[in-house]
Amino acid sequence: MAAPRASLPSISVEGNLSRYLQEIRKFPMLEPGEEYVLAKSWREHGDVDSAHKLVTSHLRLVAKIAMGYRGYGLPLAELISEGNVGMMQAVKRFDPERGFRLATYAMWWIRASIQEYILHSWSLVKMGTTAAQKKLFFNLRRLKGQMQAIEDGDLSPERVKAIAEKLEVSEADVVSMNRRLQSPDHSLNAPLRQDGEGEWQDWLVDEEQNQEARYAEDEELSKRRRLLNNAMETLNDRERHILTERRLRDNPTTLEDLSQEYDISRERVRQIEVRAFEKLQKAIRNAAIEEKLVQESR
Repeated sequence: MAAPRASLPSISVEGNLSRYLQEIRKFPMLEPGEEYVLAKSWREHGDVDSAHKLVTSHLRLVAKIAMGYRGYGLPLAELISEGNVGMMQAVKRFDPERGFRLATYAMWWIRASIQEYILHSWSLVKMGTTAAQKKLFFNLRRLKGQMQAIEDGDLSPERVKAIAEKLEVSEADVVSMNRRLQSPDHSLNAPLRQDGEGEWQDWLVDEEQNQEARYAEDEELSKRRRLLNNAMETLNDRERHILTERRLRDNPTTLEDLSQEYDISRERVRQIEVRAFEKLQKAIRNAAIEEKLVQESR
């Protein structure tokens, strides 16, 4: 994303948090219509001023999310800075035509950016960075607090079991992570070998699907549901009911039951089902082609 014309408020490691929060409150919150216009201006015309307004109007959201990660022993200023990076990435990718607010989309990018920073600030190489271990990393301290088990040392077997079941991880992972979080941190830039070639951080692998991929999958699923619902409206009441009962139920209704309900033969029910399904497929196909043509014409 191009740098905005006016610099964002910054907070140094020695900075005053209250002063920073006062500064970001000066930026007004956006109404839905104003946010839409600004997002369109940035997306279609690359208007940097519009992008800047979108980012600054959400700095309070970034600060709120960042403060939720203060328990990891890292400077809040750095957490906020990383969250702001995530916010700018969200603005860069935000599509106002999707029908939801920027904050809803941005919070995932903000959290992802902060969490990646935290993970890269801890030496987790020995345990790996699978999705389950990330979940454990970011939830263990919270669950310990709920259990009032914040004292140093190993957790009791009962608490280990409860946390493992809650987060769907092994008890060994809980014990290992708890000990790891209580031990001193080490630099991820430490060399793997004495000759200095290669660093620990080179072995960090993020096996979790990234936010953009998850967003794309959700959008595709939402699109398919919309096409299906619209296509169902092209059927008459009987066709819609029979198709739903026969093909959209976990336990489909039998032809015999439907034939008795409509006082027609089972073969007639089957014919209506097949015809309705063909009409549905055609309607979905035509709608998908129409959407594609509209998108290409923009």
